[in-house]
Amino acid sequence: MNSRKDLLTIRALSDEDIRTILDSASAMKELLTKSVKKVPVLKGKSVLTLFYEPSTRTHSSFEVAAKRLSADVTSFTVSQSSVVKGESVHDTIDTLQAMKMDYIIVRHKNSGIPAVIARHTRASVVNAGDGAHAHPSQAFLDAFTIREKYGSIAGRRVVIVGDILHSRVARSTSLILKRLGAEVAYLGPGSLVPLERHTGIPRFTHFDDAFSWRPDVIYLLRVQNERMDSPFFPNAREYHRVYGVTEERLKRISDLDLAIMHPGPVNRGVELCDLAMEYRNCLVNKQVENGVAARMSILYHLTPHTRQV
Repeated sequence: MNSRKDLLTIRALSDEDIRTILDSASAMKELLTKSVKKVPVLKGKSVLTLFYEPSTRTHSSFEVAAKRLSADVTSFTVSQSSVVKGESVHDTIDTLQAMKMDYIIVRHKNSGIPAVIARHTRASVVNAGDGAHAHPSQAFLDAFTIREKYGSIAGRRVVIVGDILHSRVARSTSLILKRLGAEVAYLGPGSLVPLERHTGIPRFTHFDDAFSWRPDVIYLLRVQNERMDSPFFPNAREYHRVYGVTEERLKRISDLDLAIMHPGPVNRGVELCDLAMEYRNCLVNKQVENGVAARMSILYHLTPHTRQV
């Protein structure tokens, strides 16, 4: 893998980059099974988590990943910082630059902010989700989970279900899967699924059509009410009936032996019924587990330009 300072999008990576990160994620996961789960790969390096949006899984996963690599980790709590007093992103960057961080993990509600930070700091910047634009580390853990389940991603079919319009996960995960040889389709309300001519990805509006496509994986997205200025469907109950994994739909998924995935947090009774979380091929908890290994691999393969003298 070529020396790379930042991870901002999947699109910016070569096929070699993608495969290298996935391959080393397997080694990182094996490390996590050992009695001593830390390696001194990033010993002496500093990692800052800079989250302008709430996060549990991604934030804690990156923090654990960095600590497993022996880095020093600092969390920048935006709600308790000068940002709430009106400090600009550029002023925050100047402050961070003065701290001489080696890695900055950024989540922001506005698309492009991690790229702005990357241009103005010598630290390696990882995009942990920016608006509806990209979420590359989620894409890696999703791809890793599918490869672990099936042995290979090439030739597999994945239906991504739900709010495609507002989903950075859908954009990044569909891209990495296609790059690795999978077929991807979208399913959801017409108001939330872009047309195929805009995405190059076929779309379904009914689950029966998606089942007829013979997928291997049903990937449910969280309904992101916080990104919707107006209602895109009548109510949560109706959404669950038409686009969620109901108990009846789960029986069909089980008969077809399909896998279920979800980036979390799950809205129970909206995207998934309670029984779906106990289904034998539900990979949601496996995604969380694999998130640490995938993010360890990402940090390992980035090259921070900050060098302490």
